[in-house]
Amino acid sequence: MKVLVTGSNGFLGYYLVKQLTGKNYDVIATGKGICKLPLIEGKRSTYYEMDLTDPFQVHDVFEKTKPDIVIHSGAMSKPDECEADQWRAYLTNVEGTVSVMLNASENKSHLIFLSTDFIFNGQKGMYSENDTPDPVNYYGKTKAEAEDVIKEYEHDWTIVRTITVYGRSYSGRKSFPEVIREKLEKKERYNVFDDQIRTPTYAEDLVSGIISVIEKRATGIYHLSGSDVLTPYQMACDVAEHLKMDGSLLKRVVAAEFPQPALRPLKTGFIIDKAKRDLGFDPVGFREGLIKTFS
Repeated sequence: MKVLVTGSNGFLGYYLVKQLTGKNYDVIATGKGICKLPLIEGKRSTYYEMDLTDPFQVHDVFEKTKPDIVIHSGAMSKPDECEADQWRAYLTNVEGTVSVMLNASENKSHLIFLSTDFIFNGQKGMYSENDTPDPVNYYGKTKAEAEDVIKEYEHDWTIVRTITVYGRSYSGRKSFPEVIREKLEKKERYNVFDDQIRTPTYAEDLVSGIISVIEKRATGIYHLSGSDVLTPYQMACDVAEHLKMDGSLLKRVVAAEFPQPALRPLKTGFIIDKAKRDLGFDPVGFREGLIKTFS
């Protein structure tokens, strides 16, 4: 069975390609520019350059590969960059999703879309799949609009929402625990928000959940995240404690003290009962995830 993955050069791309090839899927990894993955060729995987903002390139890759399943994880995902360059964010996150959907439809592929907690306003926290999106920044708006695109797909579709994905970085930008380690290694003081609530997600757990979606042909919306409810400051302190580094370098701050170009939802976090019931989803706790990240 052939699985096409968008955004393969990103942080999550490594984990998707690794686990899918390990399950003996034929993986078509795609991304903007040259391949940045360390394990791509020769292991039931091939790589194609595919810029989501170029509909002709998207069409050519789909025409050549004819995937049975599409995991659309590619996106412009830094909220501040999306706020500053809204046109590029729209082209990538919304129009790019339209291109992927139209081409997936030609093959009647099962289309799996990766979304985010940032589609919610963050006023109540601990969201279920039935809660209504109400984004507070442009990144969230593009992802919510892309979800609406996916819901119009005429074949099998699944929306997988997740939160603060972390783990060891093999490609793409560093995960949050790695950023904290880097700051502490340099003996730098670092401001960390303590008024935002998340349920951080270990990358391998997220990918295992996505593979369960494939294997069970599960459709609809699923929340896949960790179950520990933590603020970024609490996460950072856990990192310092795990690595036996100086946690006093971490300064607790609140969002009002350090405004950012893109407003962040304060309280998100996911209820994952549906994923546990339907997919057998069983995420590790954050501390165990740190052991795996830094082992």
